[in-house]
Amino acid sequence: MRGELTAKGKATRDRIVEGAAAVLRERGVVAATLDDVMARTRTSKSQLFHYFPAGKDELLVAVARFEADQVLEDQEPFLSHLDSWEAWSQWRDVVVKRYEDQGDQCPLGSLFLQIGRSTPGTRAIVIELLRRWQERLAAGIRALQASGSLPAGLDVDRRAASLLAAIQGGVSILLSTGQSTHLRAALDQGIADLRNAGHATG
Repeated sequence: MRGELTAKGKATRDRIVEGAAAVLRERGVVAATLDDVMARTRTSKSQLFHYFPAGKDELLVAVARFEADQVLEDQEPFLSHLDSWEAWSQWRDVVVKRYEDQGDQCPLGSLFLQIGRSTPGTRAIVIELLRRWQERLAAGIRALQASGSLPAGLDVDRRAASLLAAIQGGVSILLSTGQSTHLRAALDQGIADLRNAGHATG
């Protein structure tokens, strides 16, 4: 598709992507077909290919980007307001619930398995997701520094990276076992280490 979309065109494209995401969650990436997507979104074949001329793979990349955005959206409003220990606790609960509800099926991971991480655009989606996620965690840590709850000399980016790595490790184990024990432990320990850093200067 060439050129900028009109507001109506963007709305139509977004509707197709969101409908495709729902179909893929229900039927699985392998089983879902373009016919399923067209039926769900009430889109004709010509309309679908107008927005996604390369077909299913291009649509899958768009859905992967949507699912990556959803990872962060599901953590709101807490992820953007980590300015108190209570907010961190609420954010932790939201993260755990999100992945427990998801269980051992990861829509984003399934998409990447189907289209391949080497497909143009897919690696960039992962990199961008992790960058935005880490930036928001870092912003939360800086908010605690500004309120005096954490020392000014704390290595914010390293702490945020460590927390994100802990989450991803816990999620990986959950996807393998269906159990959230390690995710809970990783988040609890990461937040406890932050609080201890504040107590050390108190």
